[in-house]
Amino acid sequence: MSRPFYNYIGDAWARPKDTYVGELLWERMQTWRRERASVRVSRPTRLDRARRLGYRAKQGIIVVRTRIRRGGRRKSRYVRGRRTKRMGQYRITPRKSLQRIAEERTARKYPNMEVLNSYWVGSDGKRKWYEVILVDPAHPAIRADPQFKWLKNPSNRGRVFRGKTSAGKKGRGLRKRGIGSEKATVR
Repeated sequence: MSRPFYNYIGDAWARPKDTYVGELLWERMQTWRRERASVRVSRPTRLDRARRLGYRAKQGIIVVRTRIRRGGRRKSRYVRGRRTKRMGQYRITPRKSLQRIAEERTARKYPNMEVLNSYWVGSDGKRKWYEVILVDPAHPAIRADPQFKWLKNPSNRGRVFRGKTSAGKKGRGLRKRGIGSEKATVR
């Protein structure tokens, strides 16, 4: 039995350093470093991941590659007398993941679009790159599509800022399957 083409793409991206993806990323990083923080791309870099997260090649759906700085918060060193522990300089980290921050920055740049989801496409020592899938809920092709019909409801506006994307749900602890969840209890 033959495997779908998307499985081969997923296998290559699962281990980038062992496959051709590592060389591709090395070349692409040199270009991406010189680009702006948010760049609209014509097609997804990881087609298998994008389609799994809801991307379809149709009008009203775009993909934006967003760059974000790695690491925690930067805080200047306190000048007055303090012992090092009380300076508040180390381990000042945001409560949101870098992926959520990238989604929110992209949503602010494209205010008429809604963030559907996002996925990792690369990182180096200083930055990470995510591709964010955006949908225009007012576009006629989107309004007519039954798959995206739920976006017409005004209660879904600003879903990225309320943690409704996949990365947002993960950060809010809604994707855990552990003790106490309905699927974990066996009777």
